[in-house]
Amino acid sequence: MVALSVKKNLLILVLVGILAGFVPGYVKGQSVADIVTQDFFNGIINQADASCAGKNFYTRAGFLDALNSYNQFGNLGSADDSKREIAAFFAHVTHETGHFCYIEEINGASQDYCDETNTQYPCNPNKKYFGRGPLQLTWNYNYGAAGTSIGIDLLNSPETVATDVTVSFKTALWFWMTNVRPVVSQGFGATIRAINGAIECNGGNSGAVQARVQY
Repeated sequence: MVALSVKKNLLILVLVGILAGFVPGYVKGQSVADIVTQDFFNGIINQADASCAGKNFYTRAGFLDALNSYNQFGNLGSADDSKREIAAFFAHVTHETGHFCYIEEINGASQDYCDETNTQYPCNPNKKYFGRGPLQLTWNYNYGAAGTSIGIDLLNSPETVATDVTVSFKTALWFWMTNVRPVVSQGFGATIRAINGAIECNGGNSGAVQARVQY
């Protein structure tokens, strides 16, 4: 328990340090893979309960495989900006999945995430588009657009996001690069708005906002 607490505090310090710009010298000038080490990844996932489905699903290798398709992630104007982006991404992932515990949204199958007004990516009536993966991808238009980007028909096979770890991380990176990357330079608050602003911002769910910030 003490060791777990130390690891948790170390992870928090590293994330906060990166976000604040106080980056240890040993990570300067290194790649995303050098920063997101196995110890870094374990520092998050080891906080999930042993019974969590995500413990046997999410892997660092899966993340790095997905990263090959989005090599601009963690590659901003400066080294510090790049590290802040990496830290922000994993802070949101940690919040969305409960330290990599959840693969699918709790009670997601009971929710209706079909936007029938979207004709570009029409819903398959036999499929559900609830939250799945590191950033809990939702809605038919996001599954459709993410699938187009990575070359998989996710509109008709959304469950793939919960069964293929590389695809799962690819959808998270697609969503990040498409919707969040443009506002990363505006600060962490702007990334919250880009991910779940309609629900959490402007007083919608201040508790969730504070939880994201703590990571």
